[in-house]
Amino acid sequence: MKFTRRDVIRTTAGAAAGIVGSRYLGGSPAFAQDAPSFTPEPGASLRMLRWSPFVQGDEDAWLANTKRFTEATGVEVRVDKESWEDIRPKAAVAANVGSGPDLMLVWFDDAHQYPDKLLDVSDIGEYLGGKYGGWYDGPKGYATRDGKFIGLPLAAIGNAIVYRDSWVKEAGFSEFPKDTAGFLELCKALQKNGHPAGFTHGHGVGDGNNYAHWLLWSHGGKMVDESGKVAINSPETMKAIEYAMELYKTFIPGTESWLDVNNNRAYLAGELGVIANGISAYNTAKINKDNDPKLAEIAKDTRTTNLPVGPVGQSVELHQTTVAVIFDYTPYPNAAKAYLQFMFEAEQMNNWIEQSAGYCCQTLKAFADNPIWSADPNNAAYARASETLRPNGYAGPLGYASAATMADYVLVDMFAKAVTGQATPQEAMEDAEKRANRYYRV
Repeated sequence: MKFTRRDVIRTTAGAAAGIVGSRYLGGSPAFAQDAPSFTPEPGASLRMLRWSPFVQGDEDAWLANTKRFTEATGVEVRVDKESWEDIRPKAAVAANVGSGPDLMLVWFDDAHQYPDKLLDVSDIGEYLGGKYGGWYDGPKGYATRDGKFIGLPLAAIGNAIVYRDSWVKEAGFSEFPKDTAGFLELCKALQKNGHPAGFTHGHGVGDGNNYAHWLLWSHGGKMVDESGKVAINSPETMKAIEYAMELYKTFIPGTESWLDVNNNRAYLAGELGVIANGISAYNTAKINKDNDPKLAEIAKDTRTTNLPVGPVGQSVELHQTTVAVIFDYTPYPNAAKAYLQFMFEAEQMNNWIEQSAGYCCQTLKAFADNPIWSADPNNAAYARASETLRPNGYAGPLGYASAATMADYVLVDMFAKAVTGQATPQEAMEDAEKRANRYYRV
């Protein structure tokens, strides 16, 4: 069975919650008294570019909320989408050329690559944080620089282990291992039984980075130290590479070229026993189970859990974070700010989080009690993604260097070269050190 991206994202979406009154701007009762007020420019229209959804309810709710904004303000908003891997280069081009969409949903700390090209949205960021219980530190760090909001942290797309429960038990494990040593033994047993693991070693902006950072951090390694000095060449990194090489032996062939969609497809085709992914793979099976007996079996048998803890002794995970930014070249800054403020208000945000079916984790603490997190036991592994994430720039500061090092897939390539035999572990580590030093100049 082959799955296309359309199959992966096909889920049901609920209706938009409530109706927005025409008094949205300038004193609507839905807003706090100190809410900033933005009067859209005459004739304003906006273009927004976002990433393609893996859960259709996310996109449907976003578009429904956007329509309500237009009905309330008269500002038309065109929402376009691109593949996950294309968002980063398109955002960089728009920022540097000074032309393109008015707003974008970008990844991780990408906004730190071109902070002077973005509109300062501190007025909205401070207002929302004050009204909705504060921002989680991790997502906030991705969206702030020098004390200012250069974007608004929209969501953390949680990353967790997704596995077939019956196959894990068949492999001799009564419960999923909680440490990396046990996890390796499980993957060996799954492979022996014809149900291999599959983790992305390719340039998947989400899955590739999530996996590589977990490998490194779980063994105590880090790209840079607290001062921003490159520290990847270390005994801890060597241990992480050696572990990755052993784990790779249990994988389905081809993971070194996988992008973000590939492990979803393989899991839904029944080819894999365990992956690391957002809730999307499980949701696709659950939503389509009535039309496909094989998907019904997968949905019933699927469980989720957080990634195993390594020798470092604590849970250390990277969760893909998306930040909403406004480019400073927009001719309609007031309209763009009004749009973002509207989309973050409770009526819209709660609806979007819920219709995303556990795929998008809130960045504002007040939304942690959204009913989606208790609607299905499998959602629990994703509920605290924004609270527990470790920023990709660890242990140094976020900035141009951290963003550029990730955009260049330095860490992902280090593991890929070693596990595939393109380089020895020492050579792969030294190459990563050399490449990282191009961006980190202390």
